[in-house]
Amino acid sequence: MYLSSDKMINARRNMVMKLEQRGISSGSVLNAMMRVPRHYFVSEALCYRAYDDTSLPIGFGQTISTPSVVASMVQSLRLTGDESVLDIGSGSGYQSAVLAELAGNVTAMERIPELADRSRGVLQELGYSISVINADNFNEIEGSFDRIIVAAGVKLFPSELLAKLNEGGVLVIPVDESGKNHQIKRIVKKREDDFFEEIIGRATFVPYIMGERMM
Repeated sequence: MYLSSDKMINARRNMVMKLEQRGISSGSVLNAMMRVPRHYFVSEALCYRAYDDTSLPIGFGQTISTPSVVASMVQSLRLTGDESVLDIGSGSGYQSAVLAELAGNVTAMERIPELADRSRGVLQELGYSISVINADNFNEIEGSFDRIIVAAGVKLFPSELLAKLNEGGVLVIPVDESGKNHQIKRIVKKREDDFFEEIIGRATFVPYIMGERMM
């Protein structure tokens, strides 16, 4: 969503240049990061830091992810423009907006009602047609998806999430098996019981909570 009167455009352009220097090679992802105004998704008090490569608080113990992590995870989905995407733990809605620039349709799932409401309003204001669903269990989301991206870290991989992934689909999820930081895993569903898995990076995420328990 390009805003010609955007006063933060130079800061965003500088962020995108740094993302390219950090190894983000997809032109479509870089263009998407350029089009989405990240400062709309943080508080007015933090606008001046919106284009720093850092996570920022958005309330309720949650954060908006670091731009380089968002770009890396989205790039690993290898979107071509037609895919259906489920964004789990959508928080501020920023990553959902980036995904909407690249995919066919996006469903955002956020467990905190206030964040779901706030992000829904911002996304609508910017003109994005994204379904934001307030839920804390992905099994409440109907249907299956070509791509699934999880913006919260799990301790144990939720294998039942694979049932919501279409054949040929890609899941990107942070998994903390070491007790240190999260390994960002990319899983490709070749066939029903045949998967390819690789680690594409490491970062620290807020914990994924389903119901009242931490996953």
